[in-house]
Amino acid sequence: MTDTVLFGLGLPETTALLPLAERADRDGLDLVTVSDHPYLAGHLDAYATLGVVLGRTRRVSVAANVTNLPVRPAPMLARTVAGLSALSGGRIVLGVGAGGRWADIVRLGVAPRTPAEAVRAMEEGIVVIRALFGGGPPVTFEGEFHRVDALEPAPVPAPPIWTGANGPKSLAVTGRRADGWIPGHAADWLSRRYGESRPIIDAAAVSAGRDPSAVATVYNFPGRISAAPARRPRDEAGRWIGGSAGQWVEELTGAVVEHGAAGFILFPADDATIARWSAEVVPAVREALLNWRSTSDSNPG
Repeated sequence: MTDTVLFGLGLPETTALLPLAERADRDGLDLVTVSDHPYLAGHLDAYATLGVVLGRTRRVSVAANVTNLPVRPAPMLARTVAGLSALSGGRIVLGVGAGGRWADIVRLGVAPRTPAEAVRAMEEGIVVIRALFGGGPPVTFEGEFHRVDALEPAPVPAPPIWTGANGPKSLAVTGRRADGWIPGHAADWLSRRYGESRPIIDAAAVSAGRDPSAVATVYNFPGRISAAPARRPRDEAGRWIGGSAGQWVEELTGAVVEHGAAGFILFPADDATIARWSAEVVPAVREALLNWRSTSDSNPG
């Protein structure tokens, strides 16, 4: 189980997100995220949005959930994230994805890639981005998809890098290269998708000489937090759909203790859910985990 569990809020793609980001900051949440779909005119640009959010907040971290790597060249993305990190005191996580909507991506003038090419490009991108942080000598890299020539790394540390991997090849990249994984399609800790995917990450991490626990699992998920307990907090397919604050606390605490969850990003449907998430669920889960750790430390056997 990870020592630090993150609690976040997924923001809408319109200017309505600013009050929500400020509220998350005031309420002590750890992270707010935005999606990255630059081919959609109705969506705000992810990185312009993250810059404004960082300027309007003081404590909460930000992330693109996840960055559409094919439309943002890795060296320039590294420079953008380095600038945001330097200005905010490191309050940024870099989420990356291989790109999943190629019919839309190519409308931006990006050359199409096969799924295998997109995954290889993602892995190269992560390698290049990491190399361009932390100072040191100039970086030269000549890969299949990315190239930099004697480029000086930014002096700030690299941010945590998470992927939104789904397929076996991108899951293996996650195990080899990433610090975190966001399961796709709102899969949760009891889902078949998680059960089949996480072992691929772990095996790839071991093969690369890494501790699998170094790759955190952070969940995107929807759900309503109701005033009264739900008779069935999971649907017929077994997916978590919500219930009372007490049911949420029990479920999320169990996800951390029993399944190693490292974070939860809620995509709320209404103001009441946001209020209960910040005021009732998150503090209670944090307290429950603190008590669990205290008990575990006092009974090491």
